[in-house]
Amino acid sequence: MSNKSSLVKMSSAPESPGFKKEPPQEKDFQNPGLRGVRTTTLFRAVNPELFIKPNKPVMAFGLITLSLCVAYIGYLHAVQENTKDLYEAIDSEGHSYMRRKTSKWD
Repeated sequence: MSNKSSLVKMSSAPESPGFKKEPPQEKDFQNPGLRGVRTTTLFRAVNPELFIKPNKPVMAFGLITLSLCVAYIGYLHAVQENTKDLYEAIDSEGHSYMRRKTSKWD
């Protein structure tokens, strides 16, 4: 019977005290995402979008501004395409007028 008491339970890997699982606490759910995680100041400075709360008016302003910029670039592209084939021609009486370029193949 002394053999049974002297047996030591052996496991494949020793448990370290730092890796014990604890049940989640209520305070962990107050800061979702990375706002509740302890990080360095450098990481927060490089990735501010992970830690700043979303601001809907600023997002709406940015979306409208970006849309207007894309629309303006499209407008400039359309105007440039329309004037690309025009050139100033002078008729036999000396009057100048705008004329579309034509191909000899047309």
